[in-house]
Amino acid sequence: MDQARARARCPARSRAGSRRGAAVMTAASPQASALLFDSAAGPHLFVTDRSRVYGLERGAADELAHRLAAAGSAAEADALIAALTGVEQPRVMEQASVQPPPLRTLSLNLAQACNMACGYCYADEGRFGGRARSMPPEVARASVDRLLAESAPGEDLVLGFIGGEPLLNRRVLRATVDYAVQAAQGAGRRMRFSLTTNATLVDAEDAAFLHEHGFHVSVSLDGAQPGNDLLRPMRDGSGSYRRVLEALETMQRHGRPRHLAARVTVTPRSGELLPILQHHIGLGFDSVGFAAVLTSPDPSLAFDATDFDGFTRQMVACGRQALQELSAGRCFPFGNFETAMQEIHRGSHRPYPCGAGAGYLSVGASGGMYACHRVIDEPAWAMGDVRTGTDAARRARHLTLHQVDRQQPCGSCWARYLCGGGCHHEVQRRGRIACDYIRDWLAFCLSAYTELAAARPDYFSAARQ
Repeated sequence: MDQARARARCPARSRAGSRRGAAVMTAASPQASALLFDSAAGPHLFVTDRSRVYGLERGAADELAHRLAAAGSAAEADALIAALTGVEQPRVMEQASVQPPPLRTLSLNLAQACNMACGYCYADEGRFGGRARSMPPEVARASVDRLLAESAPGEDLVLGFIGGEPLLNRRVLRATVDYAVQAAQGAGRRMRFSLTTNATLVDAEDAAFLHEHGFHVSVSLDGAQPGNDLLRPMRDGSGSYRRVLEALETMQRHGRPRHLAARVTVTPRSGELLPILQHHIGLGFDSVGFAAVLTSPDPSLAFDATDFDGFTRQMVACGRQALQELSAGRCFPFGNFETAMQEIHRGSHRPYPCGAGAGYLSVGASGGMYACHRVIDEPAWAMGDVRTGTDAARRARHLTLHQVDRQQPCGSCWARYLCGGGCHHEVQRRGRIACDYIRDWLAFCLSAYTELAAARPDYFSAARQ
């Protein structure tokens, strides 16, 4: 074991191998504190609490698999892992505080209305079950003030604009950005901006404004014209694809945002994903990501547990293409894959799936603050008001309740600190029907990480992070 221990002390920079394939899980420890897996780069150990990957010699991996299978407790498994890696494994997440951190990001629902009629929309065309309305300028300004008041001194901040379709209220958007820039400068802070949009309303002035202020823009686009127009029609029934392409051309001519991403919403009717990914990359997006529909007013457009096998297969096919292209030094901005690579490399170990209720809150058109943009106007998720401040007690209860080690069956899952427990809104509405998919996807990503690290160690250089 000494040779294996010395080899395992550094994160994986493994030798290349001759086999190709997805990760093969060979052993998981009691309470899933570690996972052994094979890849084309050889056997590896993933340590759950630290989200670290260690390369192993074959003999050491086989011995550890045998011993882990015989281990009777998490403590015994941890001792075996410590003997191999030379690193003690403290229960880092069990020590995590549940007190809410300072704010870092607010998203503003500028328009709880939309000019489209997507059949899968969980937000009732942006109305969230109520009437259509727009955020008044005084609420938007109060949101900026609240973000500055309840954030940590010196921290960079993010102000996002969402809906509905936020460009239905572009006047308030532009005025709020101007106000935020001045307010942040006056406080010695830096404010960054993001926009989530269907892009059908983008004009030349919008493009120039987004470019000037360095926006990160996420555009919803569900594939080439036939598939997109079937799932994402305008309110009058016409297609949206050509309008989005015109917006992309407008941004190319009049000012490209700092980062331009495509978000593809995937339903059981979406078809093969790799052609969609390649199509969107060909349109010039800086990143392309997929998200499966779990909650929809039309049940036929939402994934059921039986749909995830096909979705996993397609995601892995996209991931294999990304691994091939990136290993060869070519750009292939598959967002789900590249995010996973960077998080594994950094050793991300998080007690929550996102910042909802922690450093991130979302503001409804009337000024109420909620845990995230998916639960606007739901009293159970209310976290305060921009005029009076956040509700620290409600935020603390939310964080305590949703800490991943307190969730079941999350507490015994090897992927829990990479996953964080799954989207709160989706778990509330559908339960944990996506767990097998999440584990299978992350198992593939762990395997791909070891292969990419062997082929392209420069991919993970500090300049890329």
